[in-house]
Amino acid sequence: MVLLGKLAIVTGAGSGIGRATCRVLARDGARVIAADRNLRAAEQTAKDIGIDHVVALELDVASLESVTKAVAASIAQFKQPPSIVVNSAGITRDGYLLKLTEKDYDDVYKVNLKGTFLMAQQFARAMIEHHVRNGSIINISSIVARISNPGQANYAATKAGVISLTEIAAKEFGKFGIRVNAILPGFINTPMVEVVPDKVKEDVLRRCPMGRLGRPEEIAEVIAFLASEKASYVNGSAIEVTGGLK
Repeated sequence: MVLLGKLAIVTGAGSGIGRATCRVLARDGARVIAADRNLRAAEQTAKDIGIDHVVALELDVASLESVTKAVAASIAQFKQPPSIVVNSAGITRDGYLLKLTEKDYDDVYKVNLKGTFLMAQQFARAMIEHHVRNGSIINISSIVARISNPGQANYAATKAGVISLTEIAAKEFGKFGIRVNAILPGFINTPMVEVVPDKVKEDVLRRCPMGRLGRPEEIAEVIAFLASEKASYVNGSAIEVTGGLK
């Protein structure tokens, strides 16, 4: 129970990596706020894990108003802000550059990069104001930030931005006792990857030394490590969890 007594908030908690992360953090003793734009999906996560450990919250990470309300709600309910923040919310709107629409670019930017910025800024501010030490912010980037898949210019750019944001936040927040790290998942068996064309997935499996997709729980276990005191000197890192895919 390495996270016993800790309070965590996980965005994108309605499915995939976010849902698995809620399960693993709760297993390790944390109280968890499962946050998602789809409240019903977040409630299902809480129901599956057990409402004694997880509460659901509707949250649009792209909205400053929604994020600030989430901060206030967590403090009102738990008398403190979360010391663990997992930014797992993310979307794709794939398309080749010459056909990519402004809306598809903006939508991906707002959730993947702006959302990570707003969550990190507002929750770190709350930790500092409430004198919460040993905070941990974990941002979900992607290996696509480094291997740059054609057709994913908007997604890759935002996920590369998450790495830079993480590195800067780590330098700025370290003096307040808040560590900030990023995880770069490979191709993980989630609803987001399910819609990827089979031809693309077959190519990925050929290039991955382990020859399979990752499981959401395999990302969640690394998140739990970074959230714990076992990772007390890990700060500003971008950790690849890809099965060796490059």
